[in-house]
Amino acid sequence: MVKIVDVAARAGVSTATVSRVLNGTKVRADLEAAVHQAIDDLGYVPDRTARSLRRRHSDVIALVLPDVENPFFTSVARGVEDVAHAVGLSVVLCNTDDDEDKEQRYLTVAEYENMAGVILAPAGPTPALDRLLERRRAVVVIDREVPDPVDQVILDNWALGRQGAEALIARGHREIACITGPQTTTTAIERAAGWRGALEENNLPIGRLIYANFRVDGGRSAMRELLHSDSPPQAVLATNNLVGVGVLQMLSSQRGSSIDVGIIGDLPFATSDVDHLPRVPLNPRDMGVLAARRLVARLQGETDRPTVHVLPTA
Repeated sequence: MVKIVDVAARAGVSTATVSRVLNGTKVRADLEAAVHQAIDDLGYVPDRTARSLRRRHSDVIALVLPDVENPFFTSVARGVEDVAHAVGLSVVLCNTDDDEDKEQRYLTVAEYENMAGVILAPAGPTPALDRLLERRRAVVVIDREVPDPVDQVILDNWALGRQGAEALIARGHREIACITGPQTTTTAIERAAGWRGALEENNLPIGRLIYANFRVDGGRSAMRELLHSDSPPQAVLATNNLVGVGVLQMLSSQRGSSIDVGIIGDLPFATSDVDHLPRVPLNPRDMGVLAARRLVARLQGETDRPTVHVLPTA
């Protein structure tokens, strides 16, 4: 049977370099090409049992997301799957609909089915991870920070909120409202805090802040509320992509509206020409890749203290 040392010898690299390539860790392009060529030449198949089952777990991981229809999380899933596939892990995709009870059922399934680990974008601020951690399962939390002692990969949400607000301020707006997600979601809270911080730093009045859900209907209903208020704002910051779509849909139905819109995230689809709108890009695939690499490292025996990795803004 071909072993990893055989691949290393054929490629002229160390076994550590072969492991990095298999784990999806970046190495020099020429070394990566040599490793892949050696794998093809020798017909090497990663020993999933030796690698991911040595702790008597399956070779399956759960990816638990709040909304698989949101292209942000679709890109996250792609990053996770790319890394998992490279090391012989299979990914089970679970959609919670931001429902904590549904999330708990999936976490219980992951425990009882002896899955190797879980990558979780939590529905609430305190997901029930105790049982998994007690059984020494690998857990990585993404997108929404939690107090548990686990590896986490998140965005700098305060900076994103500030960046979105400053883009609207630069366009000359003084009255800027903000539509964000649920008040229980750290992502929504921190982006709204960044919006508020930008207004305060520029000595501008604090506009309306509306907490909605992080979906298209949430953006529509919040924008409708602003339009029907006594003094609609000059501009609105939508703190995620689907909220932005809902805002634009509502504005497109209001002929003559001059309200400007800034959006955090990339629009998955548009109701009209949006090239002129300020948008703050995100990097969801990078989040998935890094989260999967952290999970693989834990499965391979890494025992360093858990870390919170904050992805840089654009």
